[in-house]
Formats: sequence, structure tokens, C-alpha cells
Amino acid sequence: MTTRRGGASGAPWHAFNLGDAVGDAPQAVAANRAAFARAIGAAPVWLRQVHGTRLLRVGRADAGRAAPLEADASLTTEPGVACTVQVADCLPLLFADRRARAVAAAHAGWRGLAGGIAEVALHALCDAASCEPGEVRVWLGACIGPRRFEVGADVLEAFGADPRQTHHARFVARGPTHPGKWLADLAGLAGDRLAAAGARDVDGGGRCTVGDASRFFSFRRDGVTGRLAAAVWLRG
Repeated sequence: MTTRRGGASGAPWHAFNLGDAVGDAPQAVAANRAAFARAIGAAPVWLRQVHGTRLLRVGRADAGRAAPLEADASLTTEPGVACTVQVADCLPLLFADRRARAVAAAHAGWRGLAGGIAEVALHALCDAASCEPGEVRVWLGACIGPRRFEVGADVLEAFGADPRQTHHARFVARGPTHPGKWLADLAGLAGDRLAAAGARDVDGGGRCTVGDASRFFSFRRDGVTGRLAAAVWLRG
């Protein structure tokens, strides 16, 4: 996963912005994406993310598309092709089976996560790699942290939590000064869903994009800002 450091973008996207739909100069984004590809030694496949649950199986031909594919997750079995997602508070999920036959990446905002994007990616990878969920390693990247992610009752209901109750595993009520608001643990919710789907090797999380302005872009914090990238690939 990238940070915002380095790169060619000026303020407010400074400096290593990889998002091409956030108002940054196209030439700066192109330079940053080229530097990213050189750094990882693989061909990134960029997606047009829509907070949904669509997953696409991709290959090297998809890496050079002028118009990115619309999806929130990708999977490949081709070495040298990097499944890549962009984030600026949402949670990136990276998947790999233990025998390195397939990899996948998913962009998980609360809508996509509640809709099942983590499970979609996990099961698609198991199908591609002919393995069980317990044989998949999952890495959770940086995202908005549980002390910064304020949500309303609609988010609780999307995850099957009753806003009328006072105790929830992944939601903390803000109290009388913020009626109808809770703090949500996005990474914790993802971990719960992955565990329920059979994943046993889940790591990462714990780094808050909002709280570390020197390293991470954050839409919740800044509004107009850049995008980070998280990628996973099979070595050639």
C-alpha cells in the first residue's frame, strides 16, 4: 500500500496521488502511476470504483485500458498483473491463497462491505485457486479508524445492528452531545465478516487514514484530496 509521500502532484493532492478522477493534473497522475508500476515491478489494473460488489477477473490486457473497468474488486491468476484498488478512508482488502495460484484486491467502504464485497472476493479467489477460505491470507490496509468514523443509524442497520440497543460489538454511541451518531470500526467489521466466511489468516488494520495527515490521504478529513493504492500480484 502506498502513502502520499513522494510523487509529482501539487497541493491539495500532494504528492503521490494515484487517483485520476479527483481533479489533479492528468500529467501528474500519469507520472505517479508510472512510478508506482516501476516500484512494484508489475502491471497495475486500475478500476472505476462505485462502492458496489462487482468483481472482475483481469489479465495483462486490462492493465493498459484507457477507460478503466467498473468494479470494486479484481482477481487474477496471471503473474505480473497487479490487482489494485484506490482508497482515501475506505478499507483495501488484499487476498492470496497460500500456494500463490491467485490473488485479489477489494475496495471496501461501508456500503460495499455490508453488501458482501469481502465475501465475494474471498469466494472468487477460492474458486480460482481451488482452495478453501481457511487457506487464504487476507491483509487489511489503512482506513478510517474507529475513533474517527462517525456514522448514522443507516450504517448500523446495514450491518444488522439495532440502533435502539446500547451495546454493539463494532459501534459505539457518541452520547447525548451527538444524538443518533455512532463511531464505527470499519476494519473490525471486515474482520468479523471474513471470519464468518471461513477466513482464518487475517492481518493488518489499525492504521487510521484520518489521523495521519503526513502519510495518508483522507476524504473525510480534507474533502478534496488524493487517492492511495493497495495492490497484490503474483511474481513472474
